Amino acid sequence: MNNPNKNYDSLKLNPSHFLILWFGITILTGATLLNLPFASIDGNSIGFIDALFTSASAVCVTGLIVVNTAAHWTLFGKIVILILIQIGGLGIMTMATLIAFLLGRRITLKDRLLIREELNATTLQGIVLLTKRVLFMTIGIEAIGAVFLSFSFTKEMGMIKGIWYSIFHAVSAFCNAGFDITGNSLVDYTDDIIVNITVMLLIVLGGIGFYVFMEVLRERRFRYFSLHTKLVLITTTILIIFGAILVLVMEYNNPATLGLLNVKDKIMASFFQSVTPRTAGFNTIDTAGLKYSTSFLIIILMFIGGSPGSTAGGIKTTTTGIIIISTYRLVMGYEDIEFFKKRIDLKTVIRALSVVTIATFVVAVVTIILSITEINSGFTFHDVFFEVISAFGTVGLSRGLTPNLSNIGRIIITFTMFIGRIGPLTIAFAIAQGQDKNKGNYRFPIGKILVG
Repeated sequence: MNNPNKNYDSLKLNPSHFLILWFGITILTGATLLNLPFASIDGNSIGFIDALFTSASAVCVTGLIVVNTAAHWTLFGKIVILILIQIGGLGIMTMATLIAFLLGRRITLKDRLLIREELNATTLQGIVLLTKRVLFMTIGIEAIGAVFLSFSFTKEMGMIKGIWYSIFHAVSAFCNAGFDITGNSLVDYTDDIIVNITVMLLIVLGGIGFYVFMEVLRERRFRYFSLHTKLVLITTTILIIFGAILVLVMEYNNPATLGLLNVKDKIMASFFQSVTPRTAGFNTIDTAGLKYSTSFLIIILMFIGGSPGSTAGGIKTTTTGIIIISTYRLVMGYEDIEFFKKRIDLKTVIRALSVVTIATFVVAVVTIILSITEINSGFTFHDVFFEVISAFGTVGLSRGLTPNLSNIGRIIITFTMFIGRIGPLTIAFAIAQGQDKNKGNYRFPIGKILVG
């Protein structure tokens, strides 16, 4: 009998390669299922490119759609999308570990390496226990979210349909996917306190990272939290509060968004619009109706995204926090980069800068290409740039461009979502196969270069 580990070794796949491979296989499998005629309400195949786009959007928990999810897909199609969202949100290896638990299979060292890579964990110690906790935590939070959402959905739609809608949107919100089966996102629930608060909490909990959430439950006091958890919580809180204030100020009198709402609903919608760029993709106001100033703010928030080890995309809150802290310390003339009486390693700073550099490069290249292929369709550069950031950040917010993308545009956005979900640095490490061989036994003398 062939040893699968032997095949793994012969291909010289490191965890980054294997992770990319399995995400790709999952997307192709989902595309095949969604391309079946009975996945579409009209009984016709949607076409492989559109099926691939939808599958990638679900697995990469993005939420960009080329067809209306509620109107186009049958129950089978919607269930496939929901499963893909759950797999994408938890991660391929986490789901594989769940199956291994159920089958009583032993978790090998290579499995543990892959899980560590996927969850952004720093050590192999306790990685299986961490995975179990992630699984139970996810199921528990999604179940609680579905219960609260059912208070509104069952009242409007009846018991069976209301529960189905509650489950779908709870999973989609916690996984930061942004897919909806209402047909108009959550625009019809702008004034519904239960739906707004529940979805926002699910988005935030899914976006701060499993490790952070579990540490908060375990330690409970801020002073006992790790430096990572402190940075995530502070950065996330600042982004949400300041984002909500700016949205409220800039959109207060805009009749296309907040202008016609009462003060309470304006505040709630502003917070929702600040939370959803955590990479969730739901909206309670018309995204296309936002002013350019507000839309650009949303672009910044989408680019930052959520936190490492979470269901969210983007360059991550910690990356942003490290760069801001490093810049401040440099400008103020400090020698070390410190935060809460802890020194941040220079390698961590370089890694953060590398993430931003690679992400900026990807966004710039994709934006240039789509500016050539899509702007003639009646959309502006701002619409294209917004769509690219939304795809890379795996957000799912759109100014209406996605359904009108050309086939080339859809393929490019598909790859952009894939890169955004896997992570730009993971892609770079996978490409740089010989990175360990590049570590020399000597160092050159320092050369002086003027910067700024």
